[in-house]
Amino acid sequence: MLKTPAPCPVSDLAIPHAGGVSNEEFRAAMSRLAAGVVLVTAHDPDEGPRGEDVGMTATSFVSVSLDPPLVLVSLRNGSRMDDLLADVPVWAVSVLAEDQRQVAGRFAMKNRVSDRLLFADLPHTRGGESGAPLVDGALSVLECRTESRVVAGDHTLVVGRVLTVGLRPGGGEPLAYFQGKYRRLG
Repeated sequence: MLKTPAPCPVSDLAIPHAGGVSNEEFRAAMSRLAAGVVLVTAHDPDEGPRGEDVGMTATSFVSVSLDPPLVLVSLRNGSRMDDLLADVPVWAVSVLAEDQRQVAGRFAMKNRVSDRLLFADLPHTRGGESGAPLVDGALSVLECRTESRVVAGDHTLVVGRVLTVGLRPGGGEPLAYFQGKYRRLG
């Protein structure tokens, strides 16, 4: 009996999904959508004697509803932030300004040093409702309470009710993300 040779291994990135779209094609298409950049933060009271602050850069953050005020952030399943927000119901978002590119970059790094070190020299205040860090100089800051969590593919969509809002005096320009890079709008 003749054996059929095993097929050569193919990267998951090259295998089309049921709809015929590969991960690479989807990523390329979505990179052409400009997005605002935020820092999602939470305080983990169970980490160490005084707890620990956790932060994550996100570009998948949107307003969902005006009444009640709801926002949505998309978190990679199994990420530290996803795991933390499954247990901690309150968290915060700082909408980053164009001059806060370094803040976005430091919290987007893979295999980074502890978040404790990243927050050590970052000017911030602590939210009164969430206890989470609110980045000084952000265009706006929001404190949220989780209303619902929906697993969607390899991410969890977290819908939060906005509890407090703070605005940067005088406004400013947002930090944007487009085609894999942080950008200015102007």
